[in-house]
Amino acid sequence: MFDYGIQIAYLLASALFIVGIKRLGKTSTARQGNFLSALAMLIAIVATLIQVEVLSLGEIAGGLLIGSAIGLYYARTVAMTAMPEMVAIFNGLGGLSSVLVATSDYWLRVIEKQQALDPITGTGVVLSVIIGAVTATGSYIAYGKLRGILFAGAVVFKGQHFLNLLLFIIVLGMSTLLILFPEQPIYLFVALGISLLLGVLTVIPIGGADMPVVISLLNSYSGVAACFTGIVLQNQVLVIAGALVGASGIILTQIMCKAMNRSLLNVLLGGLAKLREVAVVHLPAAYRSWSRKWG
Repeated sequence: MFDYGIQIAYLLASALFIVGIKRLGKTSTARQGNFLSALAMLIAIVATLIQVEVLSLGEIAGGLLIGSAIGLYYARTVAMTAMPEMVAIFNGLGGLSSVLVATSDYWLRVIEKQQALDPITGTGVVLSVIIGAVTATGSYIAYGKLRGILFAGAVVFKGQHFLNLLLFIIVLGMSTLLILFPEQPIYLFVALGISLLLGVLTVIPIGGADMPVVISLLNSYSGVAACFTGIVLQNQVLVIAGALVGASGIILTQIMCKAMNRSLLNVLLGGLAKLREVAVVHLPAAYRSWSRKWG
């Protein structure tokens, strides 16, 4: 009966997440959608804490009160113009949470309890860590750029995209080795370290005008990371909520790119965009000028 109650709570939370995100699509129902989504998260958190039995009801209530007080303070003090920065912080926290949960679950299972790690769970672990780490550092770099305290403007250097590609290939290699040899945690930590670096390197070349698009994309990343964390923990509501955030985030990102008459690839690969501008605009113009002069 207890397990049925937990599953019913998860089902209710999942339905409220879906309805809440749907209502966020219109200004007239956005406040209600936000309330329903927050209620869904509350139900999911309480149900999970009761299920795993790691905290007493008093500790759960205390944590909810402290968290609610912090949220209420920032909701009333942060200006609307600073919302992108606040969202960037939330995205970073979400990505960091996925990294910590997936890493701790892996360590508990494989290193402490000496349990086998099946390929599906291992894949969930590495994807949670990689996407979560990129989201965390990328979000905080985005916050710094928006505040004007870190990497102001687009930071581009020679060989930047090649370096990113090389690091990504190394991460894929480390992830594959971890899935094949899960008893070697060094592979996970190398992948984690490089992923944290990739989060920095992929955001610093993006200019300030494109930062809202990047923050929306990072929001999607945080949802995808949470989804894979749910696979690791075998938690259905986390999988559903993460998938919803990931899908809605990427849709919003595409809408924003379309409104700016830009492609997502053009936004992310800022340095390549400059090269494309030189190749498509400046070189043909120089050729036409040379042709008119020399006939």
